[in-house]
Amino acid sequence: MKRVVFYFLFSAIAGGSLSAQEGGKQVSLKEITDGVFRQLTNVGEMRSLPDGEHYTAMNEARNMIIRYAYRTGNPVDTLFNALTTRECPFDTFEGYLINSTGHRILVWRDTERIYRHSFKTSVYDYDLRRNYIKPLSDKEGKLMIPTFSPDGRMCAFVRDHNIWIKKFDFDTEVQVTTDGEENKIRNGITDWVYEEEFAVTNLMAWSSDSEILAYIRFDETEVPEFSMQLYGEGTYPGYYRFKYPKAGEANSRVSLHAYNVATKDTKKLEVPVDAESYIPRIVFTLNPDQLAVMTLNRHQNIFNMYYANPKSGVFRLIFRETNEQYLDPDWLKSIHFYKTGFTYVSEKDGYAHIYLHSPTGIVQRQVTQGAWDVTRLYGYDEATQTVYYESAEESPLRRAVYKTDAKGVKTKLSAKEGTNHADFSDNFAYYLNRHSTISTPVSITVNETKTGRVLRVLQDNAGLKKRLADYALPQKNFFKIHTASDFELNAWMLKPADFSEAKKYPVVMLQYSGPNSQQVTDSYDAGWEYYLASRGYIVVSVDGRGTGARGEAFRKCTYLRMGELESKDQAEAARELGKLPYIDPERFAIWGWSFGGYNTLMAMSTGDGAFKAGIAVAPPTDWKYYDSVYTERYMRTPKENPGGYADTSPIRRAKDLQGKLLLVHGTGDDNVHFHQTLDYAEALVQAGKQFEMQIYKDRNHSIYGGNTRYHLYTRMSDFLFDNL
Repeated sequence: MKRVVFYFLFSAIAGGSLSAQEGGKQVSLKEITDGVFRQLTNVGEMRSLPDGEHYTAMNEARNMIIRYAYRTGNPVDTLFNALTTRECPFDTFEGYLINSTGHRILVWRDTERIYRHSFKTSVYDYDLRRNYIKPLSDKEGKLMIPTFSPDGRMCAFVRDHNIWIKKFDFDTEVQVTTDGEENKIRNGITDWVYEEEFAVTNLMAWSSDSEILAYIRFDETEVPEFSMQLYGEGTYPGYYRFKYPKAGEANSRVSLHAYNVATKDTKKLEVPVDAESYIPRIVFTLNPDQLAVMTLNRHQNIFNMYYANPKSGVFRLIFRETNEQYLDPDWLKSIHFYKTGFTYVSEKDGYAHIYLHSPTGIVQRQVTQGAWDVTRLYGYDEATQTVYYESAEESPLRRAVYKTDAKGVKTKLSAKEGTNHADFSDNFAYYLNRHSTISTPVSITVNETKTGRVLRVLQDNAGLKKRLADYALPQKNFFKIHTASDFELNAWMLKPADFSEAKKYPVVMLQYSGPNSQQVTDSYDAGWEYYLASRGYIVVSVDGRGTGARGEAFRKCTYLRMGELESKDQAEAARELGKLPYIDPERFAIWGWSFGGYNTLMAMSTGDGAFKAGIAVAPPTDWKYYDSVYTERYMRTPKENPGGYADTSPIRRAKDLQGKLLLVHGTGDDNVHFHQTLDYAEALVQAGKQFEMQIYKDRNHSIYGGNTRYHLYTRMSDFLFDNL
């Protein structure tokens, strides 16, 4: 029999930590949902200017764009002021974009959200030299993805699914495409699944000489349409319809086109891949005759990068990578082009590491190596041949910022242990560092890269630290747990402030468990778990197999059986925890949101009674119902992997559910559709399984707005109090 092994990695940190204060105030649920313990992370946008010595930011009133010096933080000048600009029809705005010359700024307001990242908005063109502003377009309709040409003399944008180009020198608009149509043809803008799973909304690219605009055209005609009822406030509900490809269904047909600004001709470029392939990224290299076209096959285990000549239509395969399971598409964004080649992050040695390639695709140097993962590539300074990155080298729980020079000499830039994230200036002379630990809120500083010296503190969350000191909040402690399957898993435990080893406590297990995710990190987060601890519960979070920062083998061992090992690890962890003298093995609950909700259902159906209760919020209930890109990356299609889909379907396992269950969903969820919960509920009904359900009208996947969050967490808390 395996024994439970605890290796406590961190002790309580004094001074503004989450260590329990004797006689301190007890946390209330309303304080949690109102964000009383939420850390402040917004210091205003700091957008580096090309010189790397200055940055721009909007002021707090959102009516000015100010240029600041990185070194001192002092304002240098005001680039835009809505209150003093000639002909300005508004007092505030929401976003902006500066062209390469610095003479023209696009500002926008009245934004309408579309999906997770996309939006359409009213865009205005501001000429700094004339201190004059006017609408970017004189035609009706809000615009999407405004994109300056490299010379700053033009701007491409999308209106009603068609691409237009504004020529500032002549104050004219040229329509590039005419076939755009809702739920049929998209030009330059991505469809739902590309936006959600590739995190891309803009697939337009300008050549370096500003002569060619390349773009991807999406033909959604054959993609099945999902219809979602929206109830609103009227007497009769309406419907929201959009194209949503589920696993195994037809995706958008994508094609590549190049528009010549001078001749106004458009050329279709025949990408040498099959019709099922994805094109998640296009970008011109420094050579205007080289358009880098990045493709993934439908299985997402073959990545090809081509150089396409937009005028001749000739393609050259420059780089190719294959994988037995799948390739992480996020690393396509790690490809940046320089005179000497390009960067790329690959897992080909079993861990995510950085490689420098020649312009022809040949590997010149492996920059990082070791039994640990790079987690972000910040960039490459070609002048000094220095690479800047973030990694989990110290521990999967932590992140640190490094640089490595041409000789392979590595320097750690972040000074404190915990979780560090950086944002560098364009010349890499300065960086913004965000540091936190599991017990201390984030501290945001401006640092000098060469010396590592902190130039100034932008946010220290002093008010939150003082507030935390007044409460009887216990400390989360990290440990490792050895499961019956002979795996050592990272975890944290939160005990009640008045914890006594003489008592027996119920346990709530909090998890997400999705591919490459992590809940167990040395970073600050004060959520519902602290309220549960104040009510006498021990809360535990365990990162099982499939989670991140522990190498490719650990990440991808769930391939084709997503949910099987993840749920097994939670159940086995619960059994090991149940052996501790202060834990009641008969009173375990598990809960999660989205993938965490799915894994809750799986663990309650396959865990042989390990959990007395569970809460599943917005859960996928059968992978055949979820989108094609995400699901097929890990499971392939239902036709190719019928056994995997069947064995990992909570709907098919409804008859095996053990324990009290609360199902929660928003009816306006465009990501994990309410349909999934309805079908699971029906399966439970037919299996004779009683359960509880909480529905939120028209709420999306995040289930928020008004009093909704407080109501949700009150409902979940009461459920646990009644059943655990």
